[in-house]
Amino acid sequence: MTAPLQRAGRKLESPIVMNAIEPTPWQDIPSFRLVDADLKRVAERIHRSLSAPDWAAELAPMLEHFIARGGKMIRPALVLLAGQCFGPVTHKHIDVSAMMEMIHGATLLHDDVVDDGLMRRGAPTVNSVWGNESAVLLGDFVLSQVFKMTVDLDPTLAGVVAQTAVCVCEGELRQVAQRRNWQLTEPEYISIITDKSATFFSGCCRIGALLSQAPDDQVEALARYGLNAGIAFQIEDDLLDITGEEFETGKTPQRDVTKSKLTLAIIHLLGAVKPSSRPEVVALLDDPSASRDELKRMLDCHGSLDYARRWAGRYVTAAIEALAPVPDGHAKEALAETARFVADRRA
Repeated sequence: MTAPLQRAGRKLESPIVMNAIEPTPWQDIPSFRLVDADLKRVAERIHRSLSAPDWAAELAPMLEHFIARGGKMIRPALVLLAGQCFGPVTHKHIDVSAMMEMIHGATLLHDDVVDDGLMRRGAPTVNSVWGNESAVLLGDFVLSQVFKMTVDLDPTLAGVVAQTAVCVCEGELRQVAQRRNWQLTEPEYISIITDKSATFFSGCCRIGALLSQAPDDQVEALARYGLNAGIAFQIEDDLLDITGEEFETGKTPQRDVTKSKLTLAIIHLLGAVKPSSRPEVVALLDDPSASRDELKRMLDCHGSLDYARRWAGRYVTAAIEALAPVPDGHAKEALAETARFVADRRA
């Protein structure tokens, strides 16, 4: 009987080599200094997982493009910091952190197709270079690698990873289904972004604590922290879509508005204008060719941008308060600082 075929991984032509002198995207976040070395290990783990195999060398350029443009690694950092609240980081923390970042990366590949994004992290999107079909399938490929990695996890931990991915997809689907629903309420919006983003943050914190065998009440405290920090993050991310410039955010601006996705600031504006002016606002929102400057002027005039920022601040406060049962230490301080950062970003 012949031996089973082995599909060996091919090293990328530009492998990731983390140089301590070269800045990494997550070094823009001061609170991540505590896990800087571990985040480099996570990036290397992702690289190993996504190396193009010999039998599919045509995948290499896309994978190289994807891997080389890593982000700020917020989700892996949450796994690591939550774990560090109760002990040292282990190789399992690194593996799970890589899984969470790969899920996030796959959703971005799909998001860029849905939103016709042309720029992401300061570079052309995969769909703008290789087409929508390749971008969708590359996202599927990344997710399939995550599925393979979860085989080595305890069932409880694998369940957290799986549930996180399910909630993200549910949130994205709900948001698409609610396009042009000018009656969408603030609680409905919060519910959508809770699924889309906040449960992801919460899952990262939960699994980091579980890997460190934290007490149940403290696992739940960290999960609540992640949920509130995630809501604040998404509110701010939606604001950046309106107010940010491409050179600052590194991605195509105003995609939510162009796709008629409602955000907290837009919902506030629709409720703040006079009833007689509402059709004018709806027409502006529904016209992809309309001036974005006019929309920003209206949002600013009616206090809608400040309103959204105040709510983001309230969720940050709730996140920090949720950390009360967690043991004091540098990791806990870094989590509090991270919550403040996500609601005061410029990119």
